[in-house]
Amino acid sequence: MIDLSVDINGIKFDNPVIAASGTFGFGREFKDYVDLNMIGGIAVKGLTLEPRQGNRPPRIAETPAGILNSVGLQNPGVEAFIRDEIPFLRKYKTKIIANIAGNTIEDYCKMAEMLSGEDIDGIELNVSCPNVKRGCVAFGTTPEGISEITKSVKKYCKKPLIVKLTPNVTDIKEVAKAAEDSGADAISLINTILGMAIDIHKKRPILANNMGGLSGPAVKPIAVRMVYEVAQTVNVPVIGMGGISSGEDAVEFMLAGASAIMVGTYNFINPKACEDVVNGIKKHMETYGYKSVYDIIGKVSLN
Repeated sequence: MIDLSVDINGIKFDNPVIAASGTFGFGREFKDYVDLNMIGGIAVKGLTLEPRQGNRPPRIAETPAGILNSVGLQNPGVEAFIRDEIPFLRKYKTKIIANIAGNTIEDYCKMAEMLSGEDIDGIELNVSCPNVKRGCVAFGTTPEGISEITKSVKKYCKKPLIVKLTPNVTDIKEVAKAAEDSGADAISLINTILGMAIDIHKKRPILANNMGGLSGPAVKPIAVRMVYEVAQTVNVPVIGMGGISSGEDAVEFMLAGASAIMVGTYNFINPKACEDVVNGIKKHMETYGYKSVYDIIGKVSLN
């Protein structure tokens, strides 16, 4: 028997594959294409205190081996999520991770307090989204900023708190340690890398917001490196993401120290991506005779 289950500081996942926030909607958008019961967890689309329309289009631009996005956290607001989406998701055994973002610390704290009384499994603190002009960019780019927001939200959060880090920093280790020291129950990384694409015929940026977050296979080597560095620095569980499109990719992150992984951009290419990654991890374990995913996690050898 192969045991795919993982425990992320109190959240017990049947397998280590989580659909990444912003790429899987609220789950219902994919229910006709993938068995949601097969996915360890779903980090839902980023939530704000009030409904948000997002940025004006164009908001997506394809790049070699990835995409740039500047969606701007379009979402129906946290109250609509509680009312409409939690009851739907609770029909399935997948774990529910609410991803929250705000323009002020008070926004984050109020959402954490509201969601703590609801039937979800964890809260992911989005302090790293590079396509919002105010708020979360500043919080996630310095150890001081990450410490302040994490400590503040932790006072109101009664669910396991996952802090999602931006790669757009000088030293990811310092920021991760600040999050851990300030009460994070787990660390997730990486969010998108700030990028830009220019239409050479129109002589202007392709995205209406000029810049956006780069995701997809192009960022994977950077993400693996950062996950490794953070896993070597903190004692809380690490959730890795960035360009994962196969079971082999997922195993690479787990060897680097990720206790679980998130699949993002590849969901746009293959709606069954998460299920395929679960099966790919299982196949790798069967090939090498591993009984538990803990036989893989952090087992990279540098010698």
